[in-house]
Amino acid sequence: MKISKKDALIWFEFFSILPEGEEPMTKQQEIIYSTFAQIEAAIDHRNDRLMSEIKGLKTLENRTLFVGNESKFAKGCRSCLLGTGLSAIRKTNKCNLECKFCYNYGELNDIAPVGEGMWEIGGTKFYEKDIDLLLSIQQKPTGVSYVYLEPFMEIEKYYSVIKKFRNAQIHQHLYTNGTLATEETLKALGEAGLDEIRFNLGASNCSDKVIENIGIAKKYIKNVGIETPMTPEFFEGFFKKKQAILDTKLDFINCAELHLNDNNIDNYYGENMYISRHGYISPIWSRELTLKFMKIADEENWDLAVHDCSNSTKFARNLNLSSKEGKWFGASSYTSEFSVMPYEVFLPILRDDNFKFVSEEELPEGYKAGEMFF
Repeated sequence: MKISKKDALIWFEFFSILPEGEEPMTKQQEIIYSTFAQIEAAIDHRNDRLMSEIKGLKTLENRTLFVGNESKFAKGCRSCLLGTGLSAIRKTNKCNLECKFCYNYGELNDIAPVGEGMWEIGGTKFYEKDIDLLLSIQQKPTGVSYVYLEPFMEIEKYYSVIKKFRNAQIHQHLYTNGTLATEETLKALGEAGLDEIRFNLGASNCSDKVIENIGIAKKYIKNVGIETPMTPEFFEGFFKKKQAILDTKLDFINCAELHLNDNNIDNYYGENMYISRHGYISPIWSRELTLKFMKIADEENWDLAVHDCSNSTKFARNLNLSSKEGKWFGASSYTSEFSVMPYEVFLPILRDDNFKFVSEEELPEGYKAGEMFF
């Protein structure tokens, strides 16, 4: 069914006040899924129009979209989308910033430590001395990434581990907000063998210091880029300092579609939201801004790659990883971040007179408010 926006609003106002733990009936689930599909179809229609305006839009084997210099497309992303996935290596459980888009917002002081002298790789705890054993037994991944949370809080601990993976010829990249980096530590990372570094420039609101550090990193590390959730604040901040950023000669910009979880969703209360394939919930402006960003990059012929790391990209990523792991046909770890669906977050978009469904139909008999008894 193609529920009307008016009927969807009536039902979602009801769903949003259901007592906690009360599950919708089967027919009500049909109403919910129809509403999600209607919102997503309208978002796809808007995004298709924006994509049609990008003359130089390219695909990476139909798994994601980008514009610009394909040779500068992040190798870590290639590993993620085409290779054997991207093995996360975790060490640091602290951060020096608290960003409203952070998936750990509000709990940064309560993140469990990995363990003294230990590293978490693939969900397993290792001492550094165990890494040689790991590499000698298991198939090497095409890439690994250092995540969780801000590695420059204790960056000196990373150098010797990076050297081990360099000797194993595994591509390595590291995420940072860049505020604590120095020329000395960036040089040490390059000498240790780090292949790629990604600066979350939005975390510092495009600070001059971090922009300077991007330029310094380019002196010592082969692949340097920006990876930031696309928000209105980042979009505005970037273009205020666009020339200074491009002058760093960075290689890529990954525009991540912001998706939300229980920790950060209240920071975006009242925004128009959609849900992608019953999985990630995102503000609708995130990918729209990415596509507008890419259009400008394409028209101005920036000498780098700008990647649309959208919810669709993340869906493809999980399919690729499941395939490489030998899982069954169709298997994927892509799923909702919420154990209980937050129906109330979809009320603003259903109340927005400027947001239209592509097509609508009258609800079948037995599905209208007041008619559903079983």
